[in-house]
Amino acid sequence: MPLVIGVTKELAPGERRVALVPDVAKKYQGLGAVLQLQVGAGETAYYRDEDFGVAELSAEPLSVLQKADVILQVQPLGLDALAQLKAGAVLVGLQQPWSSRERIDMLLQKRITCFALELLPRISRAQSMDVLSSQAAVAGYECALIAADHSPKFFPMLTYAAGTIRPAKVLVIGAGVAGLQAIATAKRLGAMVSGYDVRPETREQVESLGAKFVDTGVSAAGTGGYARELTDDEKRQQADKLGKAIAECDALITTAAIPGKKAPVIVSAEMVARMKPGSVVVDMAAETGGNVAGTVAGEKTWVGEVLIIGPTHIPSRMPVHASEMYAKNLFNFISPFIKDGALALDWEDEVLSGACLTHAGEIRHAGVKAALGL
Repeated sequence: MPLVIGVTKELAPGERRVALVPDVAKKYQGLGAVLQLQVGAGETAYYRDEDFGVAELSAEPLSVLQKADVILQVQPLGLDALAQLKAGAVLVGLQQPWSSRERIDMLLQKRITCFALELLPRISRAQSMDVLSSQAAVAGYECALIAADHSPKFFPMLTYAAGTIRPAKVLVIGAGVAGLQAIATAKRLGAMVSGYDVRPETREQVESLGAKFVDTGVSAAGTGGYARELTDDEKRQQADKLGKAIAECDALITTAAIPGKKAPVIVSAEMVARMKPGSVVVDMAAETGGNVAGTVAGEKTWVGEVLIIGPTHIPSRMPVHASEMYAKNLFNFISPFIKDGALALDWEDEVLSGACLTHAGEIRHAGVKAALGL
């Protein structure tokens, strides 16, 4: 029997992406896999059923879940959906592995081989599979557009008959993939852009995009490409110098996140109070608590004369390209193990084993096991 790969509609509110797009579907078929899709699986990302070629369509998700050997998804499946999977099936996508002990228990009970792509090792070979980076690029781009759309000022310099309008000043906090994309987009829109990150090695990246680096004198270089937590003294030093830069900007975009943890609060209420009237704050970390005091996820909030925006489901605002990028990441992850229409997982492969959350009734990721107290 050939390998059956299944994709259902995403049910999470606000989620418009899909884990498979037509071009990638053809690649799976070229490897000998059979595709089983729920009717309308790609409609929120503007992909029609007929675009997927010879994929078998099912009106209900139940049929897909029960037949598929491999399920591709964007958001984690709920408990009811997990209960319908074949014992020993393979699940690939974003899993929010630290968020639910109940989901982990169900995965163990059904002996599901679950790959959480949040857990991918941060090595060069895994870059083409890195869904966090691809979706962060979408989010950074969107946050710059949200800031420009809500700013009461032009982003670019504008010359008109009566004189010249100075460009808006934009400050981006966090110089990971999302922050760098926000910087690049704000620069393309013509703004004067500054960037800040607690990791000093990001200065070169910020400056390479034509932005000015805000140097607070605090270094928080950590492991795996992420920042470590700051000491109280470092936080005070950072707040003093960063507060001055925030007070000068017209638009502030914050992108700092720590995987599996609440987002660090970097911008205090006092910093917000010092911002210019009409300033705009876009907090990309709103869904995990926010980087800015006063952020409300999914809301636009006026704090004095400053507008704080807490967007959610940001990559879903651009579902066509976000889905394309995501689907290619998943294909690059799982396709090396599809041979002659069958799945042959190689547990000696450090990328595969590193991203494995559960297998054969066991939790395979030590970090998740520790975080859940297991």
